[in-house]
Amino acid sequence: MSVEVAPVSSRRDLREFIELPYRLHSNAEQWVPSLRIERWQFLHPRTGPFYKRGEAGLFLARSRGNVVGRISAQIDTAYNEFHGDATGMFGFLELEDDIEVMHALLDAAAGWLRERGRDRMVGPMDFTMNDESGVLIEGFDREPMIRQAWQPPYYQRLCEEAGLEKSVDTFMWSLHISGRENVMPIIWDLAEQLEPKHGIRIRKMGRLKLRKELDAFAEIYNEAWSRNFGFVPYSAADLDAYAQELQIVYDRDWFMIAEDSDGKTVGMAITVPDVNQVLKRMNGRVFPTGWWHYLNRRRIVDRCRVGFLGVKPAYQHTGVAAGLYAEHFDMAEQTRVKGGEMGWILETNKAMNRAMEAMGGEIVKKYRVYERTL
Repeated sequence: MSVEVAPVSSRRDLREFIELPYRLHSNAEQWVPSLRIERWQFLHPRTGPFYKRGEAGLFLARSRGNVVGRISAQIDTAYNEFHGDATGMFGFLELEDDIEVMHALLDAAAGWLRERGRDRMVGPMDFTMNDESGVLIEGFDREPMIRQAWQPPYYQRLCEEAGLEKSVDTFMWSLHISGRENVMPIIWDLAEQLEPKHGIRIRKMGRLKLRKELDAFAEIYNEAWSRNFGFVPYSAADLDAYAQELQIVYDRDWFMIAEDSDGKTVGMAITVPDVNQVLKRMNGRVFPTGWWHYLNRRRIVDRCRVGFLGVKPAYQHTGVAAGLYAEHFDMAEQTRVKGGEMGWILETNKAMNRAMEAMGGEIVKKYRVYERTL
């Protein structure tokens, strides 16, 4: 069929860009719809936090007047400055099962990036690796958790038929935080020794001081994750936006800080109750009844996603990670949340993947990030 790709240039175009996944996936039991109002704010250049650190172009593919695909092309200035390269990204990939549409979308994104001096295209990511990223290649039968992508199996096939090459795979690990017997005993030994031997204690992040707490989080993240694929250091503006996002899902039980006897932060874990369980009931809208489900989320949510768990390199021998793991088990005994997932974790992160095995976990989802030389 004849496919035409054009930039999103009007409010109507942006509406069609946002609506496409609802049309493509609404019959899929596993798919969880985002809130439309949140997508408008996230994607609009005046309100989207990404536009403070980079630029992006959004594109729609049409055939016979119907929208059949969408894609973004973006340049993350902070990423390029940190890595010293000319990489560009693509994301928000949604399309019908048609290789012609895939070729047309990728060519549009590549052309936009090439015009701006990029020599490599990596993705998908919406807009960064810490947002929804990768194409699902295993775990199609599981619902996505917060900030996880879900696509049907043909997405991987189309990506590879279109000539994209694998860049890296990321893993989501199951997290059974109600079965202590499945955890290697060394974890409990290290956790018990953490304070008496090293003077390190675990405390909870305060909601009113959350933005200040995130300064410590950024210090650890920027130090512990600096060698990770797709890493970009958090700036003050990034943290301002992140603090606002976290207020919506904040739960004191699951936002943890490890600090030494001087009050210095040496590790942290931000574990988010899976609000996707609520979003599924809201079906993309706040009104007329979506707000009620959100207000009752504590009665709905029974799983969580460990999005960030990190320790400063100088303290990684002390068992801080074990202490944070143990605190998760304690919280599971006191709350409705009994399990969930941890990740994403890079396939190359041998230490963290071994740690998840020691916790009795198993890989339940795999995502693939692709690249193309321009």
